[in-house]
Amino acid sequence: METGNRPIGVFDSGVGGLTVAQAIRQILPGEQIVYFGDTAHLPYGDKSEEAIRGYSGKITEFLLGYDAKVVLIACNSASASAYEALLAEYGNRVIILDVINPVVEYCASRNFQRLGVIGTKVTVNSGTYTRKLKEASPTTSVVSLATPLLVPMIEEGFIFDDISNAIIRTYLSDQKLNDIDGLILGCTHYPIIRNQISKFFNFSVEVVDSARIVAVRLREILEEHNLVNRGKPGEDLFFVSDFTDYFEKIARMFFESSINLRRADIWS
Repeated sequence: METGNRPIGVFDSGVGGLTVAQAIRQILPGEQIVYFGDTAHLPYGDKSEEAIRGYSGKITEFLLGYDAKVVLIACNSASASAYEALLAEYGNRVIILDVINPVVEYCASRNFQRLGVIGTKVTVNSGTYTRKLKEASPTTSVVSLATPLLVPMIEEGFIFDDISNAIIRTYLSDQKLNDIDGLILGCTHYPIIRNQISKFFNFSVEVVDSARIVAVRLREILEEHNLVNRGKPGEDLFFVSDFTDYFEKIARMFFESSINLRRADIWS
């Protein structure tokens, strides 16, 4: 087997990373995806950094068991807490890609005046976005807001309804986000409610969705390393650490086909 024929490993705490997997499918249709949703431990946003690093390392080992050529951390909390650790531990065996650095590079090219970031407590409290954005674009003012209810809301299927609209409105009305001209969705779950967020701002704020940005960066990396699959891709594989009906529903919606969802108990 040529090295380019190996799959792309993608992981998240739940359904959020499916937004990235869908973007990969659109931009790199010839690639096989092996996805792992750690639904047994979601949400990552209220876990300690040590716990997230432990989960991320175990999942990376699982994806390496499928001979992944790239491990993509499709989770902002894990990217903030575990990217450097995974790079140090596995960087000599596999390409490690996170979802924060590509977004920072994109935003630096857009010359925002006042940029908002919403994400989980772990992502916001880490200060990763603020620090990296200040380094990449010193003239941009950055404000961050933790929005911890959004992930469980999405995972429970509360989207496009009065409950989700009320929660979104409460968070985005925070004065920290006054006068922003761009908003980073600092969690891969959030693109699922992107339209509701854009509507709140009357579509006058650029809502930065990491999924497509990261998929484009992934394509560049595969091309740089001559790892683009030139043959027929294998079947996409979807694993969860605990079954949830909503995960399967969302996965089928994103991929517009029947998927074979498997449970992988990698914790016992």
